[in-house]
Amino acid sequence: MKERTDWALPRYVRRNREMIAILEATTKGQKELEIKAEPRMRGLLNGMKKNEGVLAGLLKGGILARKEAQQQELDSWIAADPQRKKEYGDVLAALGAMQAEAEKTRERDSILGGAYMGSTLLSTANQLYRLSLERPKKDLDRDPAFQERNWTRMKEGLERMQRTYDNRLDRPMLRYALLEAAALPAGQRIAPLDTLVGFAPGMSKDDAAKKADAYLDALYAGTKIPEKDFRLGLFDRSTKEILATNDTAIQLAVALHPMMEASREREKADEGKRTRLRPQYMRALLAQRGGLVAPDANSTLRVTFGRVMGVDPRDGMRYLPQTTLQGVVDKHTGEGEFDAPDRMLEAVKALRAGKKTPYFDEKLGDVPVDFMSDVDTTGGNSGSAVLNSQGELVGLLFDGTLETVASDFLFDTEKTRSIQVDSRYLLWTWDAVEGAKNLLDEVGIK
Repeated sequence: MKERTDWALPRYVRRNREMIAILEATTKGQKELEIKAEPRMRGLLNGMKKNEGVLAGLLKGGILARKEAQQQELDSWIAADPQRKKEYGDVLAALGAMQAEAEKTRERDSILGGAYMGSTLLSTANQLYRLSLERPKKDLDRDPAFQERNWTRMKEGLERMQRTYDNRLDRPMLRYALLEAAALPAGQRIAPLDTLVGFAPGMSKDDAAKKADAYLDALYAGTKIPEKDFRLGLFDRSTKEILATNDTAIQLAVALHPMMEASREREKADEGKRTRLRPQYMRALLAQRGGLVAPDANSTLRVTFGRVMGVDPRDGMRYLPQTTLQGVVDKHTGEGEFDAPDRMLEAVKALRAGKKTPYFDEKLGDVPVDFMSDVDTTGGNSGSAVLNSQGELVGLLFDGTLETVASDFLFDTEKTRSIQVDSRYLLWTWDAVEGAKNLLDEVGIK
């Protein structure tokens, strides 16, 4: 836990902010670039918001201190009994040793992974190269991500890349990662980048920037990966044929491949160790707490229940349990996510003028839009059906409050709130805004 708050989360928030600033500066006044950058910008903003919320919950919300206290209590509980020490004594130390080992190269690993996430050019070249290495193997021996079942999806991704890719967007993202790599300490260097770009430990920021810019000039001038026909043509090629293109993006992916492969192998080994240690840790935790431990979100089917209710997240602030169409109108600015369609605003006006709708809530005096509940949800639950006590579909979950995102670390029974869209708002939109009679007929709404 301390690792995530002392290093990882603040770093991720800073990175997101800096990359958002780079994209904003790159796309300013260029509508075409703004449209292409929008998906990436949205992802960065979402990631930053989540990490800011988690960090605030861990530190300001006191979750970190509570988690540390719980771990100390578990450690003391194990140490207090010889039998418990025999059964569980080494599990916390073993987990701690794994954490200490990971910290030795965490900055390098984070920056290397960030380069692939930030640069579509590099990640695409890497995918094509790895596919060429995996293709000659039997399907069961391939890395799961490169098994034949995924080939159609991969090829479709290569085709769709044209919609959002632009060298002018990709280059500053890769440049950002290169300059991070240039600043790494001597013990955590990314050697292939040092060789290709000309970086050296202790190099000044100005010298590193000059080296990076010169390398990027050659990289983007010497690659044809951005050309749709070229990259699709590499999809079925052998490794020898791909290398023969002398494409500079492929060359970068090839140079980094051994280090990335070693990183993946370490992750597999670590996951194997964690798989062996987790049951021992959980047995200790269950024994200490008499079996009263919240279930993990482990990708299995799960049903949770709760109540519709608001919350006072902090002094002077209150979230009401339900929102209405009036809130949509009040928040409308005509920009970004607060740009309500004209036909929706017209439908609201018609409602206010007396047009009848079966989705009007007399108690609220309006059509309901969203509602809050204290159900226990996490990332990946978006789209989950929300049922009432009669088993009727009343909404779909799509978000949580900012104060909620840290509940993955420790569930706060008082302040955690999930956010659901009300089924009546969905039906009102189909009916009054979109005129989607066929959809209403399909779900049996008369």
